[in-house]
Amino acid sequence: MIAIIDYGMGNLRSVQKAVERLGFAAEVTRSGAEIADADGVILPGVGAFKDCMENLDHYNLIQPVLKAISSGKPFLGICLGLQLLFTESQEFGHFPGLDVIKGSVVPFSHRLKDPDDEKSFLKIPHMGWNVIHKNGSPPLLENIADESYFYFVHSYYVVPEDPAVIATTTDYGIDFVSSIYRDNIFATQFHPEKSQLQGLEILKAFGKMVMTS
Repeated sequence: MIAIIDYGMGNLRSVQKAVERLGFAAEVTRSGAEIADADGVILPGVGAFKDCMENLDHYNLIQPVLKAISSGKPFLGICLGLQLLFTESQEFGHFPGLDVIKGSVVPFSHRLKDPDDEKSFLKIPHMGWNVIHKNGSPPLLENIADESYFYFVHSYYVVPEDPAVIATTTDYGIDFVSSIYRDNIFATQFHPEKSQLQGLEILKAFGKMVMTS
């Protein structure tokens, strides 16, 4: 069973439907016991970093998340679920995260130039389809071609201290980290559940990893 962590924010049902469509059992839960018993864990997220951390704390989910990661079971973070893994966020101040991955969550500059039109600026949030550039060979990207398109919606991006965790980068005025990989953790800034066949391929690879772990 794959536990999809419910902390009151995020696109939980769309993630669950995508996973179940691929034939894997998935349950939306905020039970620490169910998270501990799960074979794999997904932490999705949409919203403000501070609010999400407060909700994780309110529902007593911080320790279950950390224990799930330290246990070695497959763990997938999506969008804000990626950002929450980092040490801190600069979204509307400075707020601590889960500190699983050392680094910060920082805002896009509103002065990012459009490379196709030097007189105009890129819109923030970064929203829509964009390509990823693979860095190394993370298992969940084994069947994903370099420069594949995925769907993004975000105004902040992660800056890890250790470049070895970078799985992919994406260009939006700057090169930013669009996914990370370390041990049993894979986390994406893009939304696999909204990225059609390529996104489903990542979720399928995660499901297979859960089944064989």
